[in-house]
Amino acid sequence: MAARDHCPILEPPALDVNAAVFILKIWISEKSKKIPEKTIVSLGEWPHTTMCRGGARIPAAPVGRKSMVPLYDIKDFGAKPDGATDCSAAFALALSKLREAGGGTLRVPEGVFLTGPLELTDNMTLLLERGATLSFVTDPERYEPVETRWEGIACYAMHPLIFARSARNVSIIGEGCIDGNGAPWWEAHRRKKAEGQTLPATPIERKLALLNHFDGTEPSGGGGRETQSLRPPLIQFLACDGVKVEGVTLRNSPFWTLHPVFSSKILINKVKIENPSDAPNTDGIDIDSCDDISIFDSLVDVGDDCIALKAGAGPQGVAARRPTRNVRISGCTLLSGHGGIVIGSETAGDIENVDVCNCRFIGSDRGIRIKSRRGRGGTVQNLSFRNLTMEKVLAPLTINLYYNCGAKAGEAERLFSILAQPISALTPRIRNIIVSNLVASDCRASAGFIVGLPESRIENLRLENCVISMAGANLAPVKQSEMYQGIEETDKRGLRLKNVECTMVGLSVEGCAGSGILLEEGSVVNRS
Repeated sequence: MAARDHCPILEPPALDVNAAVFILKIWISEKSKKIPEKTIVSLGEWPHTTMCRGGARIPAAPVGRKSMVPLYDIKDFGAKPDGATDCSAAFALALSKLREAGGGTLRVPEGVFLTGPLELTDNMTLLLERGATLSFVTDPERYEPVETRWEGIACYAMHPLIFARSARNVSIIGEGCIDGNGAPWWEAHRRKKAEGQTLPATPIERKLALLNHFDGTEPSGGGGRETQSLRPPLIQFLACDGVKVEGVTLRNSPFWTLHPVFSSKILINKVKIENPSDAPNTDGIDIDSCDDISIFDSLVDVGDDCIALKAGAGPQGVAARRPTRNVRISGCTLLSGHGGIVIGSETAGDIENVDVCNCRFIGSDRGIRIKSRRGRGGTVQNLSFRNLTMEKVLAPLTINLYYNCGAKAGEAERLFSILAQPISALTPRIRNIIVSNLVASDCRASAGFIVGLPESRIENLRLENCVISMAGANLAPVKQSEMYQGIEETDKRGLRLKNVECTMVGLSVEGCAGSGILLEEGSVVNRS
């Protein structure tokens, strides 16, 4: 069965008019959209024989075509597959020739090729054959500052290991591996935290602080903005249109792993992402202010959120108003991670029209995770989660508007007050969410954590045909259900609801005392 068939278009379950509209929005205008075919000739259309031109292997022109698209092999540019020789110059030359030709394919054959940062441009395909590993140097000074977005803020940060900006029709495909050699980056991050570093110290940090006019006031998600150690993602597509990542394995990223931002028409298919469970801030896939995204049949096992949808942070994100919308996620397996499918915490530009189906979560901290707080702004709406199975997660569903990671101590009283605060453009809003046909077994901390703000309740949440059961042994503390501050802790493991409007149809919570529902102030629940 093709990956695109995994999410059949279903009629939405019956619910009130305000909540029902969004399911139709997801598909009525979007269901006929497809990722456009690449404008360059596919590899399968090229003949196997090649001729030499300037030391590079070029395919003969396809029969019946007036022009041909280059296919280069990186070894023809002097790259050595020994894992020790720096092949940066070879990659730079090969990519420049493809750029001059208007596009083409760079093939990386079997072997380990060490390189510095790379940049892909229009109509370019990076093909990693089976047994090929693209391995990256770990010297931060090699990753010169570029204008980008880092943890929701437009700024200068270190050059992504693989970068494409303002490019069209860019692909990374094959059965090979891209290895970011993240260990030295993670150790440096841990050391800075352990030593209490709060200001830029290294040459690259001081350079970034100068470029960013850094004054310490920007919002942070906990990745190290205060030191300006703005680590690079493994792969970033910035302001690109027509992106495909397929078949490859991505591992050991210094920071976020696969990060499309301000981009559209993105297909991520059959990708495997692996970072150690303790590797800091190593999200798997971060979709950031993007439109028309499909993520199919991929496996993510990382040290932070597995698949996260984001849209900028704070006043800057609200002003930019660049939403993430029209997202389809199907057939994915989410293993270790702070959350399996995650919305936020950078929500300022709005996140809407998301359909997640037929996914499996095994050992993730949280299954479905939506997080924001005062000061982050934005509206999160029109989300559908269906046909999901979860095993041994801490909590299957969390919606948390008291998320505390990266919050500044001086703002805690305002951000995490249990009293209603004045509503502004920086007040987050969450509404119109359906979770249906969810089976979660052996949950380790609680049946769920759904907590809105007194001034901004979670609206139109519907839980339908969901079965949640707690583990009988090896339970974790209830407080590990989410990362929060300001609200009272509890030792009860049921589904906690605070400042939420919720409809429950066919919901079963097992292995908890009583009904398994903890109804707190500000909540209205309709059950049937």
